[in-house]
Amino acid sequence: MKKLLLQLDSDKHPSVFDTITAYDAGADQVLALGNVAVEDVRDLVYGAMFTRGGEALKNSAVFIGGSDVPTGEAMLKAAVGAFFGPVRVSVMMDSNGCNTTAASAVAKIVGAAEVAGKKAVVLAGTGPVGLRAATFLAKEGCQTFLTSRSLQRAEQAAEQIRERFGVEVTPLAVSDEATTRQALEGAAVILTAGTAGVQLVSEAIWADHPDLQVLGDVNAVPPTGIEGIKPHWDGKEKNGKIIFGALGIGGLKMKVHRGCVARLFESNELVLGAEEIYAIAKELSG
Repeated sequence: MKKLLLQLDSDKHPSVFDTITAYDAGADQVLALGNVAVEDVRDLVYGAMFTRGGEALKNSAVFIGGSDVPTGEAMLKAAVGAFFGPVRVSVMMDSNGCNTTAASAVAKIVGAAEVAGKKAVVLAGTGPVGLRAATFLAKEGCQTFLTSRSLQRAEQAAEQIRERFGVEVTPLAVSDEATTRQALEGAAVILTAGTAGVQLVSEAIWADHPDLQVLGDVNAVPPTGIEGIKPHWDGKEKNGKIIFGALGIGGLKMKVHRGCVARLFESNELVLGAEEIYAIAKELSG
């Protein structure tokens, strides 16, 4: 029996990246649909639930993507709400790569150093990856700070994390080198999650920083988010710091993404959201 993945994407065009990754993970056929609204999800998931039964149900699964994370969260809730009793299929949500990328970045960081109780700063952290990374760091026991050029946006992000995950993140406004230095005072961890091609931290700031232990950057487009590092670095030591570039993090991200999709076909009961994907990232990074 073929392994069929129903890919539900809130964007006009379903993500080619997600479709190809699904095939690489072992799906025999991907049914990729774009422009999917939250109210469409239940009936589409019913199509996956009611065409197979018993043990055969594990051969159908649902992947929720799209560029908008709140919409993806609502779609995941709608999908799970369609299930009843044993009549269900496994489902994964990774809108904009938020869960797999952030999970991989933080798994790398916590695997490189003991960070619980220490200050961690997610720079430009109001986007999909930054929000999730700040959440995972806070759950690891870090004193986590999330920055934006706008304090209001940072505060809204912190409130969103508090409401969704029940952890505290401190919002900060960072707009120039002076405020960046202030934000990084006493920090053991930096993760930059800003727009591609935008440098957020100069080498002059981090190279001689007395407290920094681990640096991570999820931007592979030049210039890197952290000056003086290379995207392919995967735990390289420089100036006494351990550094993960975007491609170093990306290698684990792809392993996690494929691994999660593959697991969808092992049973019909998996629900892979943020917390579950982070647990898998930590398992696969070991």
